[in-house]
Amino acid sequence: MSVDALVQQLSALHRACIRPYLAPLLTLITLGGSLLKASQLVTESYFSNRRNALNVYFVKFSWGWTLGLLLPFVFTSNYFVQRDVLFAVRRITSCVVGTAVWFFSTRLFHVIENFTGECYESQNVTVLHEFENLYTCRKHGHLWLGFDISGHSFLLSYCVLIIAEEIAVVNELHKVEQKRGKATATIIKSLFIALNALLLLWVWMFFCTAIYFHDMPHKIIGTAFGISAWYGTYRFWFKKSFSPGLPPEIGKQKV
Repeated sequence: MSVDALVQQLSALHRACIRPYLAPLLTLITLGGSLLKASQLVTESYFSNRRNALNVYFVKFSWGWTLGLLLPFVFTSNYFVQRDVLFAVRRITSCVVGTAVWFFSTRLFHVIENFTGECYESQNVTVLHEFENLYTCRKHGHLWLGFDISGHSFLLSYCVLIIAEEIAVVNELHKVEQKRGKATATIIKSLFIALNALLLLWVWMFFCTAIYFHDMPHKIIGTAFGISAWYGTYRFWFKKSFSPGLPPEIGKQKV
């Protein structure tokens, strides 16, 4: 299969099946996976080990992987369509917004876990009152038990949703490809395919998180944060004039 054919098929799939239903799908995965975990029907596997390679080398750095592919894609695709450097730079700031969302959300999760928890001696699980916060407790090799909102449920759902939003510009890329040059279009298509592969990986690891790790409330709240962050930006704020804006609509492009 050629690159062009693959891009067209993926674009059609996103437009018809994936993008409109992605948020409900992530919600169902969280709820269904949590119920499977609670029922103890799922046997252990390679992915139930926190030290599996995908978790250690990809999920732990999921925002870095997402940003590393999104930055060049957002700039090149938006400039390719609009031929406006300022517009492309403005759209890049959506990645800055995403980084701020990731940073402050994860810090908030740590604050909540610290505020709601206590330190326990890891072997006999007795409370150690001398360690009053998460950091000193873990530094001394003990166990801190608090309300641990799932950072993976939050970040993976957020990454999946914003990738789906940003790659939607490829849906009608062929309309300007002949005018703007094939070399740049090939780069954009390659990044598009790479982002689709990353999206698939994030959905799989999101599913593994749902069935193997955390308690149901932790995952539900984490997923709710991810979906809310996406909705608040791409479905509300980015539609305003004082924002990074949305990916360009091909029908309104500059020629």
